[in-house]
Amino acid sequence: MSENSHFKFSNWILLAPLLAMLLIWTVFWIEVQFGLNLNEYGIYPRRFSGLKGILFSPFIHGSVEHLYNNTIPLAVLTGFLVYFYRQAALQTLVLGLFISGLLTWLIGRPSYHIGASGIIYVLASFIFFKGVFAKHFRLIALSLVVVFVYGSMIWYIFPVKDNISWEGHLSGFITGFLLALTTKIRVPAEKKYTWEREDYNEEEDPFLKHFDADGNFIEAEMDETPTQEGIKITYHYKKDENR
Repeated sequence: MSENSHFKFSNWILLAPLLAMLLIWTVFWIEVQFGLNLNEYGIYPRRFSGLKGILFSPFIHGSVEHLYNNTIPLAVLTGFLVYFYRQAALQTLVLGLFISGLLTWLIGRPSYHIGASGIIYVLASFIFFKGVFAKHFRLIALSLVVVFVYGSMIWYIFPVKDNISWEGHLSGFITGFLLALTTKIRVPAEKKYTWEREDYNEEEDPFLKHFDADGNFIEAEMDETPTQEGIKITYHYKKDENR
């Protein structure tokens, strides 16, 4: 990766979470500033007019508390997605938005479903399951981080509270799992030491040759054969004619 492309990628890692936060806060500010209520642009299940909410609902929030609770997880998980799965990041976000929204429209209660929590569940589910499926130590470590930080979210895919869209959470969770199962990523090859390779032969290892069967160090014998011919220097003296 060139320095220029690395710089652009680093900027994208920062810009993606900031853009996500900016969008949801801007929409909420417009609602408050102009006294609007955009809840009707949310997902209304099994009503054709409610399909528009698949696109608009993630940007609409009912209160400051609702908005705040979604802001940090959205920023953190978006950053994780872009950094660790940059080749599949855009595809995951777009497909996650539409598939989770459509599932919510199919299974949700007859009410307006709003908020970015559906996308948050898509990201958390995708990052967790993709790390498990990839079987790469760094991605598995990331999966464990997601479980440690956001593992408690799993309870909200069930109807534990009346005022939350558990259907949206469940839809996001299922969507993230399906995307993790079907999305192909390029997993970096793990570097192996010489002794970890299948064709490794201890007897040919130059380092081990310095030790005997009991593990004692054996001093390497110096090669007495000269590597190059000696250099002969001849001095010529000139007589001083003034003497």
